[in-house]
Amino acid sequence: MGFLINFAILFAFTVHRTAVVTDSHAVPSFVLSQIAALERQIFDFLGYQWAPILANFLHIMAVILGIFGTIQYRSKYLIMYAVWLVLWVGWNAFIICFYLEVGHLSQDRDFIMTFNTSLHRSWWMENGPGCLVTPVLNSRLALEDHHVITVSGCLLDYQYIEVLSSAAQIFLALFGFVYACYVSKVFLEEEDSFDFIGGFDSYGYQAPQKTSHLQLQPLYTSG
Repeated sequence: MGFLINFAILFAFTVHRTAVVTDSHAVPSFVLSQIAALERQIFDFLGYQWAPILANFLHIMAVILGIFGTIQYRSKYLIMYAVWLVLWVGWNAFIICFYLEVGHLSQDRDFIMTFNTSLHRSWWMENGPGCLVTPVLNSRLALEDHHVITVSGCLLDYQYIEVLSSAAQIFLALFGFVYACYVSKVFLEEEDSFDFIGGFDSYGYQAPQKTSHLQLQPLYTSG
């Protein structure tokens, strides 16, 4: 939990920094991306979903990179952020296909989310809205250090919660991609319009000329 607390502190600082320094139109994009990433990271930690945890961490770093690029007017960082968002959309599309078991994907056979290190499922499987968990005692299906349960009464199955979460991430990523492309284009145009060789001369800037207000007076001496 200490790791999650550090993430929360980092997010609070970046949200405050973004709100103070960046353009007002950039604030909703970055803040919503940060909140959504933090929410997802917490529940993936609770469900021991190692692959999403790694992807969420990279996404958090990319969001911070996008914030830094906006604050420091670095178009290259925003372009890198936009490239990452393309990969992020692809990852979330895969999660949607995985939980809906599109094609040959199967939750009962493939444990991709845990790198095949455990049988843990999504945290929402046992803790979804209205879910009633009943342990099955003395089950022959139980493996070593595992127990068998039955889940019933859920208002919304866990796979659909994961699908909705990934869909929200895709929506935010598309919005952030458009923003990053637009702002990086503006920054590049401003860089091209500035003449680094001529300095301020290209803008008609003239250095102030020094003027002397001291008037010379003749000196008279008595002979």
